[in-house]
Amino acid sequence: MTNQVCIRDIAVNYEVVHRKIKNPRLEIKTGRLVLILPEGFIDHYGLVKKHQAWIYEKISLINTSRHLKLNFNRSEEDLRAMVNYLVTDYSAQMNLNSNKTTFRKMRARWGSCDSQGNLKFNKFMKYLPEYLIEYVVFHEVAHLAELGHNKDFWKIIRSRYDNYKELDHELSAYWFSIKEYTENFKNLN
Repeated sequence: MTNQVCIRDIAVNYEVVHRKIKNPRLEIKTGRLVLILPEGFIDHYGLVKKHQAWIYEKISLINTSRHLKLNFNRSEEDLRAMVNYLVTDYSAQMNLNSNKTTFRKMRARWGSCDSQGNLKFNKFMKYLPEYLIEYVVFHEVAHLAELGHNKDFWKIIRSRYDNYKELDHELSAYWFSIKEYTENFKNLN
Protein backbone atom coordinates (compact mmCIF):
# COMPACT_ATOMS: atom_id res chain seq x y z
CA MET A 1 0.00 0.00 0.00
CA THR A 2 1.30 3.44 -0.90
CA ASN A 3 1.18 6.21 1.69
CA GLN A 4 2.01 9.89 1.34
CA VAL A 5 3.42 12.55 3.63
CA CYS A 6 4.41 16.16 2.96
CA ILE A 7 7.91 17.10 4.10
CA ARG A 8 8.48 20.82 3.64
CA ASP A 9 7.71 21.43 -0.05
CA ILE A 10 7.90 17.81 -1.25
CA ALA A 11 5.10 15.24 -1.33
CA VAL A 12 6.76 11.92 -0.49
CA ASN A 13 5.13 8.64 -1.42
CA TYR A 14 6.24 5.68 0.62
CA GLU A 15 5.57 1.98 0.85
CA VAL A 16 5.44 -0.03 4.06
CA VAL A 17 6.85 -3.57 4.04
CA HIS A 18 6.76 -5.80 7.13
CA ARG A 19 9.42 -8.48 7.59
CA LYS A 20 10.84 -10.67 10.33
CA ILE A 21 13.50 -8.18 11.44
CA LYS A 22 14.41 -6.51 14.75
CA ASN A 23 14.83 -2.88 13.73
CA PRO A 24 13.04 -0.69 11.21
CA ARG A 25 14.98 0.74 8.30
CA LEU A 26 14.37 3.23 5.53
CA GLU A 27 15.51 2.78 1.93
CA ILE A 28 15.38 5.26 -0.90
CA LYS A 29 16.14 3.85 -4.31
CA THR A 30 15.69 6.09 -7.35
CA GLY A 31 13.18 8.31 -5.61
CA ARG A 32 11.00 5.71 -3.91
CA LEU A 33 10.92 5.54 -0.11
CA VAL A 34 10.38 2.10 1.38
CA LEU A 35 9.95 1.52 5.12
CA ILE A 36 11.02 -1.99 6.06
CA LEU A 37 9.47 -2.63 9.44
CA PRO A 38 9.37 -5.44 11.98
CA GLU A 39 6.14 -7.41 12.01
CA GLY A 40 3.67 -5.67 14.30
CA PHE A 41 5.32 -2.23 13.95
CA ILE A 42 2.44 0.18 13.29
CA ASP A 43 3.76 3.74 13.78
CA HIS A 44 5.19 4.18 10.29
CA TYR A 45 4.11 7.84 10.20
CA GLY A 46 6.09 8.52 13.40
CA LEU A 47 9.15 6.87 11.87
CA VAL A 48 8.87 9.05 8.76
CA LYS A 49 8.53 12.19 10.91
CA LYS A 50 11.55 11.17 13.01
CA HIS A 51 13.72 10.85 9.88
CA GLN A 52 12.15 13.63 7.80
CA ALA A 53 15.38 15.66 7.49
CA TRP A 54 17.24 12.65 6.05
CA ILE A 55 14.33 11.77 3.74
CA TYR A 56 14.07 15.37 2.52
CA GLU A 57 17.79 15.55 1.78
CA LYS A 58 17.80 12.29 -0.20
CA ILE A 59 14.61 13.02 -2.17
CA SER A 60 15.88 16.54 -2.98
CA LEU A 61 19.16 15.05 -4.20
CA ILE A 62 17.31 12.58 -6.41
CA ASN A 63 15.11 15.35 -7.82
CA THR A 64 18.25 17.39 -8.59
CA SER A 65 19.85 14.37 -10.25
CA ARG A 66 17.06 14.18 -12.80
CA HIS A 67 18.27 17.47 -14.33
CA LEU A 68 21.90 16.43 -14.72
CA LYS A 69 23.43 15.70 -18.11
CA LEU A 70 25.39 12.48 -18.31
CA ASN A 71 28.39 12.20 -20.63
CA PHE A 72 27.61 9.51 -23.19
CA ASN A 73 30.60 10.34 -25.41
CA ARG A 74 33.37 8.95 -23.17
CA SER A 75 34.25 5.28 -23.67
CA GLU A 76 35.66 3.03 -20.97
CA GLU A 77 39.00 3.17 -22.80
CA ASP A 78 38.91 6.98 -22.69
CA LEU A 79 38.12 6.80 -18.97
CA ARG A 80 41.02 4.40 -18.35
CA ALA A 81 43.46 6.64 -20.21
CA MET A 82 42.29 9.77 -18.37
CA VAL A 83 42.38 8.13 -14.92
CA ASN A 84 45.78 6.51 -15.48
CA TYR A 85 47.21 9.86 -16.60
CA LEU A 86 45.73 11.61 -13.55
CA VAL A 87 46.97 8.93 -11.13
CA THR A 88 50.50 9.32 -12.52
CA ASP A 89 50.30 13.13 -12.45
CA TYR A 90 48.80 13.48 -8.95
CA SER A 91 51.09 10.81 -7.50
CA ALA A 92 54.14 12.66 -8.86
CA GLN A 93 52.87 16.02 -7.55
CA MET A 94 52.36 14.55 -4.06
CA ASN A 95 55.49 12.36 -4.15
CA LEU A 96 53.45 9.18 -3.68
CA ASN A 97 53.57 5.75 -5.29
CA SER A 98 50.58 3.70 -6.33
CA ASN A 99 50.59 0.02 -7.19
CA LYS A 100 47.89 -1.23 -9.60
CA THR A 101 45.00 0.78 -11.01
CA THR A 102 41.93 -1.26 -11.91
CA PHE A 103 38.39 -0.53 -13.07
CA ARG A 104 35.10 -2.27 -12.36
CA LYS A 105 31.44 -1.52 -11.88
CA MET A 106 30.91 -0.70 -8.23
CA ARG A 107 27.57 -0.49 -6.46
CA ALA A 108 28.32 1.99 -3.73
CA ARG A 109 31.45 4.04 -4.38
CA TRP A 110 33.40 5.90 -7.04
CA GLY A 111 36.78 4.50 -6.06
CA SER A 112 38.87 2.90 -3.37
CA CYS A 113 42.46 2.59 -2.23
CA ASP A 114 43.86 -0.29 -0.19
CA SER A 115 46.88 -0.50 2.09
CA GLN A 116 49.00 -2.01 -0.72
CA GLY A 117 48.52 1.13 -2.83
CA ASN A 118 46.05 -0.45 -5.25
CA LEU A 119 43.54 1.99 -6.68
CA LYS A 120 40.15 0.85 -7.95
CA PHE A 121 37.80 3.08 -9.91
CA ASN A 122 34.17 2.72 -10.86
CA LYS A 123 33.56 2.28 -14.60
CA PHE A 124 30.43 4.41 -14.25
CA MET A 125 32.74 7.42 -13.84
CA LYS A 126 32.72 7.62 -17.64
CA TYR A 127 29.35 9.40 -17.37
CA LEU A 128 30.72 12.14 -15.09
CA PRO A 129 31.99 15.57 -16.15
CA GLU A 130 35.78 15.74 -16.36
CA TYR A 131 36.21 17.95 -13.28
CA LEU A 132 34.43 15.35 -11.11
CA ILE A 133 36.62 12.55 -12.48
CA GLU A 134 39.65 14.66 -11.59
CA TYR A 135 38.29 15.12 -8.07
CA VAL A 136 37.59 11.39 -7.56
CA VAL A 137 41.10 10.48 -8.75
CA PHE A 138 42.70 13.11 -6.51
CA HIS A 139 40.63 11.81 -3.58
CA GLU A 140 41.82 8.23 -4.11
CA VAL A 141 45.45 9.23 -4.68
CA ALA A 142 45.29 11.22 -1.41
CA HIS A 143 44.45 7.93 0.29
CA LEU A 144 47.95 6.74 -0.63
CA ALA A 145 49.14 9.24 1.98
CA GLU A 146 46.26 8.84 4.47
CA LEU A 147 44.06 5.74 4.24
CA GLY A 148 41.31 7.03 6.53
CA HIS A 149 39.06 10.06 6.27
CA ASN A 150 40.79 11.83 9.14
CA LYS A 151 41.73 15.52 9.48
CA ASP A 152 45.10 14.98 7.74
CA PHE A 153 43.32 13.40 4.77
CA TRP A 154 40.84 16.29 4.48
CA LYS A 155 43.74 18.75 4.73
CA ILE A 156 45.24 17.13 1.61
CA ILE A 157 41.89 17.34 -0.17
CA ARG A 158 41.40 21.02 0.81
CA SER A 159 44.87 21.85 -0.56
CA ARG A 160 43.40 21.43 -4.05
CA TYR A 161 39.62 21.31 -3.57
CA ASP A 162 38.42 23.79 -0.98
CA ASN A 163 34.90 23.11 -2.31
CA TYR A 164 35.10 19.33 -1.74
CA LYS A 165 31.76 19.23 0.12
CA GLU A 166 29.99 20.69 -2.91
CA LEU A 167 31.77 18.20 -5.16
CA ASP A 168 30.78 15.29 -2.89
CA HIS A 169 27.17 16.51 -3.00
CA GLU A 170 27.33 16.75 -6.79
CA LEU A 171 28.80 13.23 -7.00
CA SER A 172 25.88 11.95 -4.93
CA ALA A 173 23.41 13.56 -7.32
CA TYR A 174 25.23 12.05 -10.31
CA TRP A 175 25.19 8.68 -8.55
CA PHE A 176 21.37 8.70 -8.51
CA SER A 177 21.21 9.89 -12.11
CA ILE A 178 23.58 7.16 -13.33
CA LYS A 179 21.81 4.52 -11.26
CA GLU A 180 18.45 5.50 -12.75
CA TYR A 181 19.92 5.49 -16.29
CA THR A 182 21.56 2.07 -15.89
CA GLU A 183 18.41 0.57 -14.29
CA ASN A 184 16.26 1.88 -17.16
CA PHE A 185 18.81 0.61 -19.70
CA LYS A 186 18.75 -2.85 -18.06
CA ASN A 187 14.96 -2.92 -18.22
CA LEU A 188 15.03 -2.19 -21.97
CA ASN A 189 17.19 -5.26 -22.73
